Amino acid sequence: MDENGYKNPIDGTPTTNGSNMANKRSVATSEYILRFLAFAATLVAVIVMAVSKQTKSVSVTLLPDLPPISVEAHAKWQYMSANVFYMVVNIAACVYSALSLILAIGNRFGSKGLDLGVIFLDLIILSLLFAANGAAAAVGVLGYHGNSHTRWKKVCNIFDSYCRYAAASILLSLVAAFMFVLLLALAASKLHKRCL
Repeated sequence: MDENGYKNPIDGTPTTNGSNMANKRSVATSEYILRFLAFAATLVAVIVMAVSKQTKSVSVTLLPDLPPISVEAHAKWQYMSANVFYMVVNIAACVYSALSLILAIGNRFGSKGLDLGVIFLDLIILSLLFAANGAAAAVGVLGYHGNSHTRWKKVCNIFDSYCRYAAASILLSLVAAFMFVLLLALAASKLHKRCL
């Protein structure tokens, strides 16, 4: 151990204060990058889902003896409660990512109380993102394949553009969730180094 009490967490050898400061800077830079990527991914996911609208003419047969009539059908994210939940969570995650990035930049001196609060909020946002992505993906699978047991027909063969946009949005939101997983791993690493 050196005069400041710092040890290398890998092999236990003393480290210099300079390398410890450089390590803190690289961890902080990684946190800023991950928070920015989470912000960008959730923002783009919200935008892509918001523009995923499609209108198609669908032929409907009312009676077997009558010719089918053409009806205009609309697909919008607002029509499914799972997608509404998805959008609310991604908007909240986007706002939280921006605010937590500002807090992380402002918290250069490492307030332990603020760090623990941000870790707790990161965990909540991660849980909500996984729940929202699961709900939206379940609706998407029904849209792609339908359900023969309940006689729900697939709709993505009709609303193909809408389904592609929704799938791209869910993938972007999963990328954001992965950024929060990395942020929590980084936070656990920082807490571990403080305990050494």
